[in-house]
Amino acid sequence: MDIGKVGVWTSYRPFGIERAGEAAKLAEQLGFGAWWVGGSPHVPDIRPILEATSTLVAATGILNVWNNDPAETAAADARLREEFPGRFMLGIGIGHPEATSDYRRPLSSMRAFLDGLDASPTPPPVEGRCLAALGPKMLDLSGERTAGTHPYFITVDHTRFARERLGAGKLVAPEVACVLETDPARARAIARDYAKLYLGLRNYTKNLLDFGFTEDDLADGGSDRLIDAVVPHGSAERLAEVVHAHLDAGADHVCLQPLGEDGIPRASWTALAGALIG
Repeated sequence: MDIGKVGVWTSYRPFGIERAGEAAKLAEQLGFGAWWVGGSPHVPDIRPILEATSTLVAATGILNVWNNDPAETAAADARLREEFPGRFMLGIGIGHPEATSDYRRPLSSMRAFLDGLDASPTPPPVEGRCLAALGPKMLDLSGERTAGTHPYFITVDHTRFARERLGAGKLVAPEVACVLETDPARARAIARDYAKLYLGLRNYTKNLLDFGFTEDDLADGGSDRLIDAVVPHGSAERLAEVVHAHLDAGADHVCLQPLGEDGIPRASWTALAGALIG
């Protein structure tokens, strides 16, 4: 599956699923390799993107194991792959303890979900699925049972760690939220508004602490040091430098989530494509 070096990441919330096809055509025309759909989508939610395009890969970023049955997921996955061969990536995640009362034993639960997929009559191919892995044990599982990892809300240092942990030949496809804005105060305000949710989720905060940030960095909306590392800002050329830093650290693919633009992020996608794809 060719997802290219650069993709986009967004849920349908900013513009509605009825405009997904329009957004997908734009992403494909600009040369992005993949669209990672946020908002905990189900497999059928990806169909509008694939129907509207001919080469763009569509991925769940991520499908939450607590909200999906593995057998039903595998059946829906098989239908998409039959109709759109080589163009669907099943990104799977364990979610967060703050988000579901069912949350328990994340590693065992993820293994059980993967076992359920593999026990189905039409299991998703290993090379067509990945895990939203942050910590070492989940990264190990992503290498054992899937194509690799699609981590979220991370730094370049985490990308380097993921590549070292997984070794060569496994997918490392980080999401990078960013703000196409050269005024630091305005950019950081947008970034902090976005980061507020994630700085309240233990999976993310533990990961940041593991990578050298402190409790002080996490407090009061995040320090400038933390915000700039996780949600970079600046011109399209500056953000392209961040993407290349992830690629140099071992990423195969970086999916960008530009913030601060209403509706389909047409201006941001266009500027970033110009700096990264040409």
